[in-house]
Amino acid sequence: MVRKAWKMISTALVILMASPIVAMAQEAAPAGGHSSGLIGLGIGLGLGIAALGCGMGQGKLAASAMESIGRNPNSTNQLFVPMIIGLAFVESLTLYSLVISFLLLGKM
Repeated sequence: MVRKAWKMISTALVILMASPIVAMAQEAAPAGGHSSGLIGLGIGLGLGIAALGCGMGQGKLAASAMESIGRNPNSTNQLFVPMIIGLAFVESLTLYSLVISFLLLGKM
């Protein structure tokens, strides 16, 4: 099932890349030198990917901590502080992405 889905996605990607719409020449960039549409697309994709990665990382970290506490309930005090620090580090990566998106927004 996964192999079939991967094959369909890769085929669709090849068709999209080979389409004549993508191959057509693009108009010149605005006078500022930046294409605001691509910057906006980069901001949206960057924040989405950062939020997805942050959510997955936080979920894995919390699941591992809860599993460890479930196996050894006496380790709760020893795991709590490192877990919170780890969650803060994971969240900081998303905040860095937000700061970069604001910097890119200033270039639009």
